[in-house]
Formats: sequence, C-alpha cells, structure tokens
Amino acid sequence: MQRTNTAQARPRGAVGAGTNRWLVLVVLCVSLLLVALDATILHVAVPSLTEDLRPSSTALLWIVDAYPLVCASLLILFGTLGDRVGRRRVLLLGYALFGVASAVAALATEPSVLIGARALLGVGGAMIMPATLSILRTVFPDRRERATAIGVWTATAAIGAATGPVLGGFLVENYWWGSVFLINIPLMALILPLGRRLLPESRGAADGPWDVLGALMAAAGVLGCVLGVKRAGAGDPLLALPTAGPLLLGAVLLVLFVRRQKRRAHPLIDMGLFSRAAFTTSVGCIVIGMLALVGLELIAVQYLQLVLGLSPLETGLRLLPLTFAAMAAGATGSYTLRRIGPRRMVGWGFVLTAGAVLLLTLMGQHDRPLLLTVGFVLLGFGLQTTLFSAYESMLSEAPQRSAGGAAAIGETSYQLGAGMGIALLGSVMNAAYAPGLASVPGVPAEASRAAANSLGEAYKVADQLGGAAGDALHQAARHSFVTGLHITLCVSAGLLLMGALMARRLPEVMECPVDPEEAFDAAQGTRAAPEGRHADAEAPGGSARSGAAGTSGVGPPRSGAAETSVPAERPRLSQPRGPSERPGSARPLGPAEATGREESVGPAEAPVSPGPAAPRVPATREAIEPAGSGRPAH
Repeated sequence: MQRTNTAQARPRGAVGAGTNRWLVLVVLCVSLLLVALDATILHVAVPSLTEDLRPSSTALLWIVDAYPLVCASLLILFGTLGDRVGRRRVLLLGYALFGVASAVAALATEPSVLIGARALLGVGGAMIMPATLSILRTVFPDRRERATAIGVWTATAAIGAATGPVLGGFLVENYWWGSVFLINIPLMALILPLGRRLLPESRGAADGPWDVLGALMAAAGVLGCVLGVKRAGAGDPLLALPTAGPLLLGAVLLVLFVRRQKRRAHPLIDMGLFSRAAFTTSVGCIVIGMLALVGLELIAVQYLQLVLGLSPLETGLRLLPLTFAAMAAGATGSYTLRRIGPRRMVGWGFVLTAGAVLLLTLMGQHDRPLLLTVGFVLLGFGLQTTLFSAYESMLSEAPQRSAGGAAAIGETSYQLGAGMGIALLGSVMNAAYAPGLASVPGVPAEASRAAANSLGEAYKVADQLGGAAGDALHQAARHSFVTGLHITLCVSAGLLLMGALMARRLPEVMECPVDPEEAFDAAQGTRAAPEGRHADAEAPGGSARSGAAGTSGVGPPRSGAAETSVPAERPRLSQPRGPSERPGSARPLGPAEATGREESVGPAEAPVSPGPAAPRVPATREAIEPAGSGRPAH
C-alpha cells in the first residue's frame, strides 16, 4: 500500500516564515484600530453634524447608536459564519463594506442616509472584530506567543477608543464633520490588498448545516438587550414599554437560542464552553471591566468639559495618559501573565483599577492636573491588565475549531458591558445629581426640573435665568455634579472589587498544553474529535487540510501533527506505530511536530530509518512549536 500527499508546497495563504505571523498581527491590529476609532470618533462631531443636517432628536440618537447596536447584535452571527465559510473571507468582505459605508457616511446630506451608513458600518465592524481575534488564535498556536499578540491586540483597542475623541476633535476643528468618516477610506484601500496577501485562511468545525435560524435568534436577542440597556442609560424608566419591551424580548430570544444550541448535533456555539469555570469567569470579567470603564469615561468627559471648561481637543489630550498606560500594560502583559498567572493578574488588575477610581474621588470643582494624570495612568494600566488576561484566558480555553464563536462571545460581552456601564453608572449619577437642584433659592420649580436632566441643560437654564438666580443654579449644578461623580466612582470601585473576587475562579498558573485541542477534549471527558472536524487552512489558490488518507480519529490518541510531503513510492513500514508517530512513518515525532498545528503544510522530509517510538509529551506547561517558525524537524 502506498501513501501520497498532494500538498507539495506551502500554500500562499498560510503563515510562512517566522516573521510572517507578526506581519499578520500588524494587519489585524490596524483592522481593529479602525473599528475602535469609529466607535468614539463621532461623539465630538455631533454639534457640527447637528448644525449641518438638523436631524430630529430621535434621528440624532439613531445616528450615534446605529453603529454599536448593529455591530453588537451581529457579532455572534458573523463570528460563527467565519468558522464555517472562512474567517479571512469574512474579514476581507468586512473591509470592503466598511470602506464603502465610510464614503456614504462622509458625503451624506440627509439624516436617514447617515443612519443607514452607520448601520452598514456596524455590519462591517461585526465582520471584522471577531475575525481578527479568531485568526489571531489560529496564527499563534503557542500560548506564550499568543499572549504577547493578545496584549498588542487589546492595547490597540484601547488606543482606538481613547484616540477617537482626540482625532475627531482635530478633524472637526480644521475640516468638517464628514472628515471623521473619510479617513477610513485610504486606510481600507491600503489594508484590503495587504490582508488578501498576508492573512491565512482558516475554518473551524464544518460538520452539518449552518444554523441560520439560530444565528438570527442570537442577533435579535442581543439587539433587544443592548437597545433596552441603552434606553435605560439614556434616562428612560426601566419599566416603560420602550425599555422593558426590548429587554424582555431579547432575554427570551437568548434563552431560546441557548436551548436550541444544546439540542442541536452541530450547534453554532459549543455551550460546553460555559461549563468551564475559566471561560465563564473570563467572560464575566470582561463584562465587569467594560461596565466600569465606559461609564467612567463618559462621566469623566463631562467633568473635563463642563466642570473644568476644557475644549474637546483638550479633553482628548487629558485622556492620553490612560491610553499610554494601556499600551504599557499590553506590552508587558505576556511577561506578567507567565510570572504570576491569570488568577493573580486579573484579580490584582481589578484591585489596582479600584484604587485608581477611589483616588479620583479627590477631584473637585477645580483643575488638579497631576491628580488626574496619576489616576488615569493607574486606571488605564490596571484595567488593561485585567482585560488582557481575561481575553487571553477566554481564548485559550476554547479549541481552535470554535475560535470564531468564542471570539464573538468575548466581543458581545464587551459590547454588553459597555452598554450596561452607561446605563448603570449613568443612572447612579442622575440619582445622585438631581436632588441637589430641587430647592435652589430664587429658581422656579419648573427650571429646577429642567436643570436636573443634565449638567449641560442646567447651564442653559442658568443662562436664561441670569442674575443671582442663574449664578446660584450654576454653582449648585456644579456642586451636585461633583458630588454625584464621587458617589458613582465609589459604586464603580465596588463593582471592580467584585470582579477581583470573581477572578479567584481562574487558573492559578498559565498552562501551556502541547495540544490545546486534546486538552479541551480531555477536560470535557470526550474523545478527540475526528479528523474532519478540525480546522484547515486554505490558500487563495488551493487548500491544505491537516491529516491525509490513513489517519483516523479513533484508536490511539492523535499526534496532531500536520502531514508532510513524502515520496509517492515510499513503502509502508511494517513496524507497529506508537501513539506519537506519524501514520506511514516509523520515526517518532519531535516536540515541534506534536503541537497539533492544523493550519499549514510543512516542507518535504527525506525518509529516515526506523526507530523506537517516543513516549507522548505530557500536555502541561510545554511550549507549543510556533507556527511558521522555520525550525527544522527533530
């Protein structure tokens, strides 16, 4: 019996030489940067946009919210679709759609056109975000290298979110509001051909039909929950129909979605992931971290602009220390994670963030630049440390075949946490702010009620009143806002300390199994999945699947090694195979070949003489051979 392999060369789309995977990381981070920028860059352009297009209050709300609502609702749909049809394919389509939608948004002359363009941007963002994280999971099979890559990835997200207001303020002050969208077009024109050339194609489990109904149920459920949370954050009563209706409908659809996935033989998302304490805890930590961060950022921006009187550009510059601290946390995160482990890293990150939040309670009605800088540095470093370790633990707990679904769950948790943060901390802020304006001397009751809506509204009412009453209302509003800010910061610190307690369920050490797929299956108490269920790499001109004829998912534990080219006339050896030998070969696999890589095909090897089978390497704390490292086989 003869054995052949048709893959004679490495596919062009696969990760090749040692530096290629880092070029892939650069492309993925630029992709994420654009998506993160677009989430915040419009905020400072709202006054100019309102003056030009004159939208109604409802239309303005949809202009701002269409992007995050659509993006959050479609993350699971496109994340799981990428597992089926190819993550690179979904990502490139997202690039193209994002560029087209940016052009339409920049040139919009009607509010309805801008709302539609923002919704299309949300669709493009939902294609890009989970694809970047799932491709990163594939390109970096070694957990130590992947930790470094995720550190860069999470720091890029923080940079985009924090840089958005700064860049937006500069563009609006020097050009027009449409320029905040127009900058996406040249970047997309550059990254689309780069991504097509450099990014590897990969897929996850492709057994059975794709559950279209389940994907739509998940999208509608997340949309309802996020919409209801955003309405609650905007001040609508929680039990009112516009708030409670979407929340209730979304919750029901998500419950039905989970029940449907548990019954299906080939689910969109493996619900067994949530039976793993580390995965569930990591998702919860992401929610709590974003809940604290986004709500605090919103209130901090109002404080800097309305209490201290800074311009939008100056406000963005004041937030830059937070960005730089986040970059430092991402750059050092991999080293820290290896030294202290996920449990301590997430827990102490939450504690440091809570300390920074309590330090910021020393802020008053007067500017204290040093205090703000120190507080923002500690806040950025602590929170980025937490998010980095939570994302890394979540992604490492999921097998490669479910990387798209796991990435979508993480990104959906991110969006839900952000929405809940605005709703919860915003509600706390309003509840603490409004009572201070109930009985201001000389101010009519109707004016007091209007001023209680927001600090900006209070300033308008004070200007209209003028005189001593206006001055009194102005001072009372500033004092009440600072008091409410202090209470909100204390509530946020309490939530962060709850996150620190939750982190005790994470692993104490950073485990690096030789084969993450087998480690996952062993933890689930199941046999390793058959060969056809694992990921494969596909190049633009062809495909390379892990394993060839003669391998099977039953019998001895699979080696996980990618097949290599062998001479077509090579005879089959008669010696029995050990569990760590390649089918059709008598030599044992070296550590570099026992890694479970399934994304690329290695170079051809010369036949070697038979030798004794080597014992399997234990799947604990062993380095995984980096993909495309160029190291010769042992």
